[in-house]
Amino acid sequence: MSAALFDAADDVTRVVGVTSRSAEESAPSSAGRPAAVAAGSIRFQKVEKTYLSSAGPVRALTDITIDVPAGSVFGIIGRSGAGKSSLLRTVNRLERPTGGQVLVDGEDISAFNEDQLVALRRRVGMIFQHFNLLSAKTVFGNVALPLVVAGVPAQEVRTRVAEVLKLVGLEGKENTYPSRLSGGQKQRVGIARALVSRPEILLCDEATSALDPETTLSILSLLKDINRRLGLTIVLITHEMSVIREICDHVLVLEAGRIAETGRVWEVFGNPRHEATRALLKPLDRGLPDDLTERLTSLWNGEPATALVEFTYTGAGGLQPDLARLLAVLGDGTRIIQSNLDRIQSHVSGRLIVASPARADLQHLIANPELAHAARIIGYDAADV
Repeated sequence: MSAALFDAADDVTRVVGVTSRSAEESAPSSAGRPAAVAAGSIRFQKVEKTYLSSAGPVRALTDITIDVPAGSVFGIIGRSGAGKSSLLRTVNRLERPTGGQVLVDGEDISAFNEDQLVALRRRVGMIFQHFNLLSAKTVFGNVALPLVVAGVPAQEVRTRVAEVLKLVGLEGKENTYPSRLSGGQKQRVGIARALVSRPEILLCDEATSALDPETTLSILSLLKDINRRLGLTIVLITHEMSVIREICDHVLVLEAGRIAETGRVWEVFGNPRHEATRALLKPLDRGLPDDLTERLTSLWNGEPATALVEFTYTGAGGLQPDLARLLAVLGDGTRIIQSNLDRIQSHVSGRLIVASPARADLQHLIANPELAHAARIIGYDAADV
């Protein structure tokens, strides 16, 4: 990648962090413009958004206060109607908040005039769910469009377009029209178009929801690589927790326009506190097979049987499954039945289910805090002995 593509972000000091886990814990440490900010930092401060409809006012966002660290990949997730798009579009003022402030690089953008908004939108790139490409223009023409509109000299346009097409893996496609591209290639054109103005922030509006799973992974990998190599801030909205897990550093869960939960991804995945978060995580959780569940009983009658034990890991404190220790505590005949463990940001979270011979002191044995953050006996299987 050409060194001219972006000013290096390696020396940027990230002074804004996200450590809160709820709306109450998210209060800002100070009002107004921070004393020091890094390029690409975003702060939502008591943001409100109300739409007027024929049925009356509709509240889309309520009291949103959160910091997006400069250079991070920040995910916003929620169910349909949670307010994700409304919040994302306040960053480039496609939506104007009806209350509160949105600060980009420490500046309140609500006070920007038209010229300042034009400059802001060159610093804030955006990619969309359905690509929004012009069918009558080639790949080169679509990517070059923001520069042409801005009056950038033709030679510089050619140089910048070549750089971003190389970055997104579309070299040799300059003269191809969108109709001849796959969905993944179209989204790469959209990403290149968003990057060609050399933004410091990239907004992704459901950028992978129109793609198949394999293409989704390739686009997420590209976004992760762009974040790492260019150091720009990426804010993405999605309704899929798998997307958050794959790429994000921090996550904000919205529910009915309010902050339900926020924190580092490993924290939220490992120990979800809000019902909305647990509902969004449910598709990632594999339940026990029906044939096994049907055989389980909740009580042990003292006869030979196998106990199914669930060990839960939240990622906190570095605690993770230690099979040698589990076997030492539970004894011979212990075996793994199912694992639903994830490693996110070097933290292991999820659950491990093992089968072990039923015994009277089993509940006491598994209560050992060195084994897991939580443990319980799911049930007993008299047929599996």
